[in-house]
Amino acid sequence: MQNALTNERQEHRSYLPAARFNGRTATANPPRIRAVARWALVALALATENQGAAQSEPDYDKPPLNYSTSQPNDAVSALQARVTAPPWTGGGEAVLRRLLKELRVPIESQVLVFSKTSFQRQAIAPNRPRAIYFSDTCYVGWVPGGLVEVAAIDPQLGPIFYSFDPNADQPRFVRDSQCMNCHGGQFVRGIPGVFVRSVFTAQNGEPLLHYGTEVVDFRTPLTNRWGGWYVTGTQGTTVHRGNTLVHEEGDRLVADLKIGPQATNLSGRFPARSYLRPDSDIVALLVLEHQTAMQNTLTRATLDCRRMLAYQKNLQRDLKEPVTETLAYDSVKHVFDAAVEHVVDDLLFRNEARLPSDLEGSAAFPKAFGADAPRADDGSSLKDLQVAGHLFKNRCSYLIYSECFLTLPAELKRRIQARLADALNSATPDPRYDYIHAAEKARISKILKQTHPNFRHLPES
Repeated sequence: MQNALTNERQEHRSYLPAARFNGRTATANPPRIRAVARWALVALALATENQGAAQSEPDYDKPPLNYSTSQPNDAVSALQARVTAPPWTGGGEAVLRRLLKELRVPIESQVLVFSKTSFQRQAIAPNRPRAIYFSDTCYVGWVPGGLVEVAAIDPQLGPIFYSFDPNADQPRFVRDSQCMNCHGGQFVRGIPGVFVRSVFTAQNGEPLLHYGTEVVDFRTPLTNRWGGWYVTGTQGTTVHRGNTLVHEEGDRLVADLKIGPQATNLSGRFPARSYLRPDSDIVALLVLEHQTAMQNTLTRATLDCRRMLAYQKNLQRDLKEPVTETLAYDSVKHVFDAAVEHVVDDLLFRNEARLPSDLEGSAAFPKAFGADAPRADDGSSLKDLQVAGHLFKNRCSYLIYSECFLTLPAELKRRIQARLADALNSATPDPRYDYIHAAEKARISKILKQTHPNFRHLPES
């Protein structure tokens, strides 16, 4: 049933039209969806929800992973160990500021989403968007007057989801299973995941799901991004779906472009004084979309390969063979090979959507984002933003420094390091990565050699 619903969504998404923008309105003509078909999708979704308890538990909740019952090792557990009696006083914004500081999440990373796509959906609206803040290892969501939501990355398990009531007498973190309704495999298949969605959104904040919903990453064309999000910044003549409310007229989707995609000021749309910043930076959104995709790829590689290593060892015991970490069976090797390719592809931004040459965000986010970057002796880093044409000047993901990468299963990491070294070797260029020119490969190699403990061996070409 779940697969049927997923296939339906993917089918409608594949027909999702690019809206035609003209003046202050935009219209889209999706395939005609009869009322009976829409009600069938609703019935199917309800049936799926009602049968959820009867469905088998996800693979990540089974041994050897045991996601839901394992003790997390993440930024929240570290905070709880470090600050035994945190002064969560002042309520709301004051507690949020203290929490962001303790979790080392920069306020400048703020982005705003007004679609009702959170379990706090009743509190979210275009005039009260949900703020999201992020660091390399933590994501914090907040609606004024509502709860704080935290997704903290555990290197072995992936994202762990918590809720936190800043207005409670004694605020505390609660590991929140509600988040898994969406983050537990519905939109990112088979793993606990973090993601950004783009969905056409009505004036009341309701997502119009029968017109499609899209999980956005660094490969998604800008024209399909940011439905349901506020976006501040400029991007030339390129049109996106941000800052736009829609309504239906018959079988036509009509967009209200009172702000439009070129927004540098969101005043009048919501009480900005209720938020930590008045903006929702376009570059922060671009970075967030890369980071969530890369994080999911690392999580999937870790979980899949840990599972296959456990399978191999159990089989070796059953067959009375020596139990080894060396990959012994073709089925295990195939999973590792696929994981290596996916990780290296995403590390090197393969198939990244081209960005406009005149895209520009605020000055505040790049400064905060790059503050903790490991830097080579010439000051260069993997967090140096370029934005024009592609997001980063040196296209190798900064999540290569993350604990998720550093603690990958040893054989998997060894293979990834070898594959990445080959991809960056300009003497024997790999056509799969020929979009990265020799000069950029040399810069990346130099940065990794000088700043990363696993790449000291790289030649500087």
